[in-house]
Amino acid sequence: MNQAEKFIQQKLAQRLQDDNFRVLKTASGLIDFCSNDYLGFARSEKLKALVQAEIKKYPAYLNGSGGSRLLSGNTAFTEELEQQIATIHQAEAGLIFNSGYDANLGLFSCLPQKGDTIITDELIHACIIDGARLSYANRFSFKHNDLDDLEKKLKNVKGICYVAVESVYSMDGDTAPLKEMSQLTAKYNANLIVDEAHATGVFGKGLVQQLQLEKQIFARTVTFGKALGSHGAIVLGSKNLRNYLINFARSFIYTTAPSFHQLLTTQMAYQLLENSAEEQNQLLLLIGLFKKEVQKKQANSLIASNSAIQSVLAPGNAHAKQIAEYLQKNGFDVRAILSPTVPAGMERLRICIHAYNSTEEITKLAALINGNEQ
Repeated sequence: MNQAEKFIQQKLAQRLQDDNFRVLKTASGLIDFCSNDYLGFARSEKLKALVQAEIKKYPAYLNGSGGSRLLSGNTAFTEELEQQIATIHQAEAGLIFNSGYDANLGLFSCLPQKGDTIITDELIHACIIDGARLSYANRFSFKHNDLDDLEKKLKNVKGICYVAVESVYSMDGDTAPLKEMSQLTAKYNANLIVDEAHATGVFGKGLVQQLQLEKQIFARTVTFGKALGSHGAIVLGSKNLRNYLINFARSFIYTTAPSFHQLLTTQMAYQLLENSAEEQNQLLLLIGLFKKEVQKKQANSLIASNSAIQSVLAPGNAHAKQIAEYLQKNGFDVRAILSPTVPAGMERLRICIHAYNSTEEITKLAALINGNEQ
């Protein structure tokens, strides 16, 4: 065995020893409490029918894009869709990327320059961390949602400053104090960038719009693969920002463009979103029901959240996995989130509530969690 294979074997053995070895799983047939399909669009027959009806208007569409946007992969439809989405989100312009990861990687790797400063919430998503690492900017983090700690960091910035937060955090499910953050960043002439991945569709068109902060936010990343049930993402901002990303974002420049079918599905998902008030209201009711039921016995273990992401702490990788397996054996697809994805001691069950879950499913799942010793 050569040195590379020995290294791989040792790293995998360590993962097994630490109870955080990752494996791929196929569809389980269990009741879904783990996907990000918050409004049920990914499984929606209505969305499927909209796509099938609309695609007939484009008989010459290509199965694949054929190349990057800067070569053969750009179309008038793509550019019109970008402007449509920007208008929906009350932004000046937008640029579509193949995924939320690609969008944030491209944005944060190319925009901040050497001598600039990036300040991120300590719980920010890995794609923003990776993008920031690829830049030559100074990088700092502040305590989660802590305005005082953020201000301490802002007082010592150099160059142009970018502050990155998520409107809804993917592991805890809690929300950022965006209004106060927008005021604080404005005070220090910093640029606030908000990832709306887990807010779009759950809180209307996102928390930024719900709070009417569109003009106070420098840029937003909106993903299509969660509540919208499609795939891809868009960076929203000024026309200048769009042109800058076209010229400098490597994850945009050097990748094959999305297919027409993917883009059309996103367009129809936005059309469906305009008429999804019933699903959104149902989702909020189910979130409230789950919290009420779990808090009967697990009040101290439930991380405070009003979003579709509800996390119940179960410290220890082995412990969290054991409870998740118990829930799965009882028919519920709930996954354990292990360290190092979350800090050691903060392992948890990440439970995603959906508009298509029933009240009976919510009640039974909560009873199983409450009945399992934490």
